[in-house]
Amino acid sequence: MTLLQSLLHPSASLAVALTMLLASVLGPQPVLAADTSAAQQLSQWSAQAGSPGNAARGQVFFKSTHGAEWSCSSCHGVPPTGQGKHASTGKSISPLAPAFNAQAFTDTAKVNKWFRRNCKDVLSRECSAGEKADVLAYLINLKP
Repeated sequence: MTLLQSLLHPSASLAVALTMLLASVLGPQPVLAADTSAAQQLSQWSAQAGSPGNAARGQVFFKSTHGAEWSCSSCHGVPPTGQGKHASTGKSISPLAPAFNAQAFTDTAKVNKWFRRNCKDVLSRECSAGEKADVLAYLINLKP
């Protein structure tokens, strides 16, 4: 799907469309710690994917195994609104949904590291921008 098709897609919100347009014009920007928000991350990944994140797809992705024994929900729970627990180490994990953890998705470097490590654990590869956008759309939609 081209950028223009994405912008004109009926499911694209005005905010996502404008963010996608700006991202295509401005290109990558330098990042700093605590430099972002979940909404900004979603906009960035949606722009990179060429389509807006889809919460329903994200929920299915989050709960499913992908050829390995773990899913995202193995450690983060279903729904990921409370404390999680690492499946092999037992280490406590903060809630993943932004409405339940104000620090979630606010540091680009940590978010990138988190996705890189966890996608490799669950998928045996890195997640695509579309997969990240879908999962984050799901997480953003979880409300108290």
